Amino acid sequence: MSLSYTCINCNCGFKSPVTYIYGRRDAKSRSFPIQEATLKLRDGSTLHINSETMRKGLQYAATPGIADLLEWIKMLQKAIHNPPTMGITDPQRQLDVLVTSGSQDAICKTMEACIEKGQNILMECPSYPGTLGIVKPLGPNIIEVKSDKDGIDPAHLKQILSKWNPSDAKDKDSELPRLLYIIPNGGNPTGASLTLKRKKEIYKIAQTYDLLILEDDPYFYLQFNNPYIPSFLSMDEDGRVVRFDSFSKLLSGGARVGFVTGPKAVLERIGLHMQVSVMHASGLSQVCIHTVLESMGLEGFKNHALKVADFYRRQSEACVAAAEKHLTGLAEWAAPSGGMFLWMKLLNIEDSYTLITEKARAAEVLFVPGRVFYADDTKATPYIRVSYSVVSPELMDKGFERLARLLREETKH
Repeated sequence: MSLSYTCINCNCGFKSPVTYIYGRRDAKSRSFPIQEATLKLRDGSTLHINSETMRKGLQYAATPGIADLLEWIKMLQKAIHNPPTMGITDPQRQLDVLVTSGSQDAICKTMEACIEKGQNILMECPSYPGTLGIVKPLGPNIIEVKSDKDGIDPAHLKQILSKWNPSDAKDKDSELPRLLYIIPNGGNPTGASLTLKRKKEIYKIAQTYDLLILEDDPYFYLQFNNPYIPSFLSMDEDGRVVRFDSFSKLLSGGARVGFVTGPKAVLERIGLHMQVSVMHASGLSQVCIHTVLESMGLEGFKNHALKVADFYRRQSEACVAAAEKHLTGLAEWAAPSGGMFLWMKLLNIEDSYTLITEKARAAEVLFVPGRVFYADDTKATPYIRVSYSVVSPELMDKGFERLARLLREETKH
């Protein structure tokens, strides 16, 4: 059997006469040292990846992802989010899915496709430094939208956009921002989650000003309360949401498998970028992830996600308890609503940077200074980010005890 492929590196419409003979691909596979694999799970059970399935992971695959995993993800997105655009036929707004090398790779390629130098863009503030590291070299004007314990503030977003008319969205030369980047659940660094009320307000503002919403949501399944707060994707009737998901927090960070869901017009650009960069996410990782997911089934996956969320909830409670024990009167914080981070304001400290990067490090306790979570990373801030993901309650207690001692010494001067 042979297939012809359409050239997608340009707009020439060329149909490649190159044929792929499956017999030859099989012969090539026989030269690879890996033939089969067995995965041992934590519950003691094993999963076998046979030679036929393994061959899919060993060979080059289609850029969007290995078909079995793609179908599983589409089923998951429909079951959890049921996007309104899933069934439409509009080629621009029609929903599509791509498997990517972690969600961050998808974010990077989306930003590179959507941002031009000098362009105004809207970003939640404070924000994930990995995304800031992607965006800043592209040279846009980052307009920071304030957030609090309930996530990004719609009133501030509306205030920022009020300098433009909604009709400016139709003017390609207008300086109206075209995209809004948000971490809606268990945000890094704040641990905050948007309420449903705020999400609806933000989506309505996006409709008014024709904004593209970039929903970076790796902590969706790490919400501490049930039922889950519905996603922007679940309310997207316009095809204006590009959603980034990851298996890193639930199955494996090192596997580097994430996925992006959104309008076909945007995902096509991401796919083109992938074809000339990574080609596709790791085939071996995709096969392993799909094997695990298939064994779980949808209900098993959901139950696993609840167990992981419960672990992080207990970690969060231990972190807050240790903070209350040692830092009451020295710092302020809001309990996280999901994820793995606590955002803390140090009282009577103008800037946390030197204290955290030098004195705390010397005391063998590690936090992240607040500066790195803002577009201007030279601006003084009293905030720090605490991560409780892999720290025992005993070490949390010891770490906050050391921080408290440093803060008392600092405020004596």
